[in-house]
Amino acid sequence: MAWVRIVLLTLLPTILILTVLSGVESAAVKDGKDNEPKGPSKRVFVPASDASNFFKRRGRRSPKTYAEYFAEQKVQLAASERRREYYEEQSSEYENHVEEARDEQYERNREKMDQWRQYNYDGQYPRYPHHRPYY
Repeated sequence: MAWVRIVLLTLLPTILILTVLSGVESAAVKDGKDNEPKGPSKRVFVPASDASNFFKRRGRRSPKTYAEYFAEQKVQLAASERRREYYEEQSSEYENHVEEARDEQYERNREKMDQWRQYNYDGQYPRYPHHRPYY
């Protein structure tokens, strides 16, 4: 009875592997009858004419065309303009913030001084010496 279990446990993975691998195409070299790629490889590989147009070879030292130079200049100018506008906006926001903080501080100091004057003024003397009448 034990040998039956051993044989079954050996044959079961073998049958499972054969069933799974039967759906897989072989990795052998094709005979050339089917040159058209199928599946995901169809999206990866393109015809030679398209590939040569896609990868236009230009040496590193060959001069750029006027259109390429002009396009690069436009991109650089647009980027520098965006950068300048960003920094200008940041600086104006900072200046507005500083101005608001300064105004708030001034208002708080003025209120403190008014409160201090009202608290310390006893009503017998004028607030400031230059308000005293001349005799």
